[in-house]
Amino acid sequence: MLYCATFTADDRVRLKEPSRRTGGGGRHASFMALDNRTMDMTKQQMERLAAEWRYVITDMICRAESGHLGGALSLVEIVETLYYKVMRTDPANPKWPDRDRLVLSKGHAAPVIYVALAYKGFFPKDWLKTLNQNGTKLPSHADARFVPGVDMTTGSLGQGLSAASGMALAARMDKRSHKVFCIIGDGESNEGQNWEAGMFAAHHKLDNLIGITDYNKLQIDGFTHEILELEPLADKWRAFGWHVLEMDGHNFDDIETTLAKAKILRGKPVMAIAHTIKGKGNKAIENKPESHNIKVSDKAAYDKYMGALEQRDFTLPY
Repeated sequence: MLYCATFTADDRVRLKEPSRRTGGGGRHASFMALDNRTMDMTKQQMERLAAEWRYVITDMICRAESGHLGGALSLVEIVETLYYKVMRTDPANPKWPDRDRLVLSKGHAAPVIYVALAYKGFFPKDWLKTLNQNGTKLPSHADARFVPGVDMTTGSLGQGLSAASGMALAARMDKRSHKVFCIIGDGESNEGQNWEAGMFAAHHKLDNLIGITDYNKLQIDGFTHEILELEPLADKWRAFGWHVLEMDGHNFDDIETTLAKAKILRGKPVMAIAHTIKGKGNKAIENKPESHNIKVSDKAAYDKYMGALEQRDFTLPY
């Protein structure tokens, strides 16, 4: 099913306009501090890279002997689109003040962020094989203290949207034009703090804040509709005063179109509900509750998860 945002003629004009930057200059005076080579990647190249990332993420978590594989794999296309097509970032200057921010509120999915950052050049790809091991700079949950490019330490579910709302308000107060993106989980949406943050962001009309719900319909204890029904999720966010868009979270065209629309909507924060599949691309865990946190105790288990990937013709980058 395709959930595609549509554009008016005025929207298309705005998308072609250069952004009005403040505090810029030098190399960052341009519309986006993105490598033109990544902006020009074809859909086929993006799909190939997504398959490679799934291969690497599965290996990383298997090497660590456990980890949150399902929720990382459901985000691959979304995170790849954010870093390669949507967000302004600078690997050479991770703290660049005018960069776009990304808060991964579902911090247990950190491996997909780590892979994106490594492939974009924020840190060496060799770090990836040390996930959650003694002495690593890549703990199981996203950690801003150790990882260049991570904007918020997360893992305690329900807190990321509050932090992202504060970042968005601060950006407005500082008269900066960057966007703040926040990825939340559907199981995490059971947390009341998300809805407090939702009221806060709507009250302050934080239209520089874009939320993304990874709606893969599964959480640690089972299917979301069995644990705590979220529907009508889109109507809930609208009732809280947000613009709401929906997208197929595994379709690159739909993701890019929807997030482009989200960036130009004004007057309210935006929630993009991404319909995804937990464990996408790995048949051993795809759409299964046990995908939330896997255990890998021996080579047979390693072979099981690596062998279940839809595409395996890759060489590990470490």
